[in-house]
Amino acid sequence: MNSEFFTALELLEKEKGIPKEYMFEKIEAALVAAYKKEHGNNINVRVVIDPAKKDVKVYQQKTVVEVVENPVAEISLEDAKALSKRNVLGKVIETELKTKNFRRLSAGAAKSVIIQGIREGERRAMQEAYENKREEIITATVSKVDAETGNVIIDTDTSTAVLLYGEQIPGEILRVGDKIKVFVTEVNKESRGPLVTLSRSHSGLVRRMFELEVPEIQDGIVMIKGVAREAGSRTKIAVWSRDEDVDAVGACIGNRGMRIAAVVDELRGEKIDIINYSETPEEYIKAALSPANVLSVTLDGERSCRVTVAPDQLSLAIGKEGQNARLAARLTGYKIDIKAE
Repeated sequence: MNSEFFTALELLEKEKGIPKEYMFEKIEAALVAAYKKEHGNNINVRVVIDPAKKDVKVYQQKTVVEVVENPVAEISLEDAKALSKRNVLGKVIETELKTKNFRRLSAGAAKSVIIQGIREGERRAMQEAYENKREEIITATVSKVDAETGNVIIDTDTSTAVLLYGEQIPGEILRVGDKIKVFVTEVNKESRGPLVTLSRSHSGLVRRMFELEVPEIQDGIVMIKGVAREAGSRTKIAVWSRDEDVDAVGACIGNRGMRIAAVVDELRGEKIDIINYSETPEEYIKAALSPANVLSVTLDGERSCRVTVAPDQLSLAIGKEGQNARLAARLTGYKIDIKAE
């Protein structure tokens, strides 16, 4: 336990974000465990780490008693008095132990606890880093693709993580070296299981990308009121402007479609319908069923409605395999029954 040891801990704190105080606790526990492994659990020891002096000391503790029943944890009053006349019954006497005298087995036990402490510290540091990015977008590089499972290992610059096959955009082909944006959906605080769950199919990815691309959303002028997505195919997003002079849909599309194009490009060509949100359910449902033209919307229940369209608009309103109607229902929260006029 020399200065190099403390220098290593300082490097751990700087490079891995593991506080020295956290590692001191683990090292104390390691040395106590090592000594007890060598001399039995009945022994009492105390570890003192002095970062200022860059020194670690271990003390064996014995309690002063009249009759010694446990020699490794007790000392007779007579023997204690021989050490110092100030020693009295019940007092705890400490004797310094030399850590270099530990056997190889004990040193190995201490080392394993310290290594485990480093791993736990690294995980905790990464947890805190990811926790700050929860429900946010991070940019990562594809470093490996598992041909069997389809899972992708990505490098986020600070760590590596797994993008599961089920969280990828259907039909998307990722290759080593690709730069991609992923959405942090969940951070696991348990010691087992994946540290973080990442997604490219979550609707939150589209929401956050528009928030990054559209200054009016960042300024709070335009608000995203809802997103319904079938990843790899189509997304419907409802927006609303707090300023009558600002067109919410136009702001999201951008000059010459630049803003929406940036999102579509990242999503590998996924179609995006941007509609105006309305507090009036009938108007909201009409807009949600675009690009179809709706003749009328009649509410016939708490969260259900009947929609009438022209015969030539029926297939467009329903969409391929019912997708347009399904996304509109998900976006508005209404069960939609579409009929031709």
